[in-house]
Amino acid sequence: MRAKKRLGQHFLTDASVAERIAYSLAATEARDVLELGPGTGMLTQFLLAREDINLHAVEVDAEAAGYLRQRFPELAPRLACCDFLKMELAELLPEKFCLIGNFPYNISSQILFKVLELRNSIPEVVCMLQQEVAARIAERPGSKTYGILSVLLQAYYGIEYLFAVEGQSFAPPPKVRSAVVRLTRNNVQSLPCDETLFRQIVKTSFNQRRKALRNSLKPLLGDGMEALAGHHLLDLRPEQLGIAAFVELTTAVESLNLNLNLNLQTDAK
Repeated sequence: MRAKKRLGQHFLTDASVAERIAYSLAATEARDVLELGPGTGMLTQFLLAREDINLHAVEVDAEAAGYLRQRFPELAPRLACCDFLKMELAELLPEKFCLIGNFPYNISSQILFKVLELRNSIPEVVCMLQQEVAARIAERPGSKTYGILSVLLQAYYGIEYLFAVEGQSFAPPPKVRSAVVRLTRNNVQSLPCDETLFRQIVKTSFNQRRKALRNSLKPLLGDGMEALAGHHLLDLRPEQLGIAAFVELTTAVESLNLNLNLNLQTDAK
């Protein structure tokens, strides 16, 4: 089976890396585990060997899905051939489930945003990403790589950067290094502010990350900036703010009762 460039496929070929990924999943909050994009099944074989989990899988590539059903007949009834980003996961997994996989790098941010949408159903994620993305989402305030995904994911998940993976562990080798991260759901059920506004403030702030917030937020707040002008956070740049500071800023904007037209599309920058 040849990797398909249009699907961003790079098949993991290093069994030791696959085994390490499989056992990085704690699966303490849910026995059901969904593997995203199993490909040739290098990771799948080690997940199936774990007696403490119930493995399900979703694979968009019909050729790969057919191969997996032949190689792992025990998985066939629990293997869906469809697009993870478009599927109704509640129909496949109505209870809580963990997510694991070597995420296609061209859609990894979209997958992580879907995890955010389903955060109350997904207590844990172990995934391989492009190393740059993995480092970014695990980064703390003050770093130049700290950005939108860092803030939004860390609001609801603890994130651990586990280990790097070299290109020769794949066929074909990607042009970038990879890394594995683990996301563990924290105890935050909801933020103490309007969460839609929180997301928009984070997005707008980082869209002009080199500017102080009093300048980057002008397109969102308009005339409301005058009422907020004295707020102590506005002289900072977005990468200097942690979750609590963004919540504080959102609450301050809420108190102004502005009629904002919020754009829910969030870019991972």
